[in-house]
Amino acid sequence: MSTTAMRLIQAQNKDLGGFQVRRCLPLKGCKQVGPWVFFDHMGPAQFAAGQGVDVRPHPHIGLATVTYLLAGEMLHRDSLGTEQLIKPGEINLMVAGRGIVHSERQRQEVKAAPHSLHGLQLWLALPTEQEQCPPAFYHYGAVELPLLEEPGRLIKVLIGQAYGMHSPVKTFTETLYLEVQLAAQQELTLPDAEELALYVLQGGVKIGDVQVPQHCMAVLTPQQRARLYAEQDSLLVLLGGAALARRYLDWNFVASDPALLQQAKQDWQSGRFAKVPGDEEEFIPYPG
Repeated sequence: MSTTAMRLIQAQNKDLGGFQVRRCLPLKGCKQVGPWVFFDHMGPAQFAAGQGVDVRPHPHIGLATVTYLLAGEMLHRDSLGTEQLIKPGEINLMVAGRGIVHSERQRQEVKAAPHSLHGLQLWLALPTEQEQCPPAFYHYGAVELPLLEEPGRLIKVLIGQAYGMHSPVKTFTETLYLEVQLAAQQELTLPDAEELALYVLQGGVKIGDVQVPQHCMAVLTPQQRARLYAEQDSLLVLLGGAALARRYLDWNFVASDPALLQQAKQDWQSGRFAKVPGDEEEFIPYPG
């Protein structure tokens, strides 16, 4: 996304059935930042005993989902037969390619007691030549992700490379995704990326004379990427990478060609997507 001035995006609350998320992408006037086309901040949410997350099987094409938790846990199942527990600090990368189905739930033993959930789910648009690739699944433990700890700041490279560190997470084009913790009054030199944004999960930062408060995303121009200043103890993520040509979105589908979206819709409505082993009884219908 190209802009002539920094754009501040206040996250919009969305109800996903039982819990709220804060969504920054896509929004009118800002559909993508580098390859990132979707950004949800989940929680922090507190669930009473007997409650929790139960996202029924649903399809994707043309993208890779990236799930990263700060607290709690999720159980991922997909039509490849994958069953993976996601815990804080881990990266869950599901490549939809030409089509995949997955569910996102919490285990019964977790839901039996009060519990919390806090995390981020983002979508990466795949490059045009790879958006119809075979679906795949990758999972990376917390200890695999490089970490820089210095007085007053902590930087974890989730995807891509920055500050002399390189994440092992698979990429499809130039991609950047960092978790940053800064103590109050600390500064940070921002990394290089063709397109770059930051989102404040907790606290508040300042770039030049522009304040970026909690639950707000700042989409930066190249002229605004020198340094940021933490006005209080802050937790944020940086995301960006190489610009991609326009992507079209329809429900859970992403494509460079709207005809692919229409085909995916018809395939889901006609039951032509593969099912999730062990989770075949339910599904989310196409909206409307």
